[in-house]
Amino acid sequence: MKEIRTEIEIRASAEKVWDLLTDFKNFEQWNPFIRKIEGTPALGTEIKIHLHTSGGKSRTYQPKITKLEPLKELRWFGKSTIPGVFNGERIFVLEPIEGNQIRFIHKEIFTGLLVHLVGNRLDKDMYSSFISMNEALKKTAEK
Repeated sequence: MKEIRTEIEIRASAEKVWDLLTDFKNFEQWNPFIRKIEGTPALGTEIKIHLHTSGGKSRTYQPKITKLEPLKELRWFGKSTIPGVFNGERIFVLEPIEGNQIRFIHKEIFTGLLVHLVGNRLDKDMYSSFISMNEALKKTAEK
């Protein structure tokens, strides 16, 4: 198992951040990492994610939304075509701080046989991609 975790404080309401995070059709307007999401934000729905990492790698995968708790948490889980080889659970959490501020936690938990082989390569590229997305979300929400 490997976890990549980032967080950022955003001076905006949970409603505003949640709206940006679940407006899949407009991700390409603000998100440098997750360039596009096809599908709707509904529990149990399979969506299609188009990523472009800070290191220049592009990837498409089709996870399923496993948790959708409005204004609090969004999760999706994706797995390789061969079960147990490489799985990832993306987690977005909005925690109220005070007033009109939230803490945005963005993490992914990787599991499976290949995690030990590619785990270290995930660190820098994915971590910087998460940071890039977090900063873009903050900038857009605080406008």
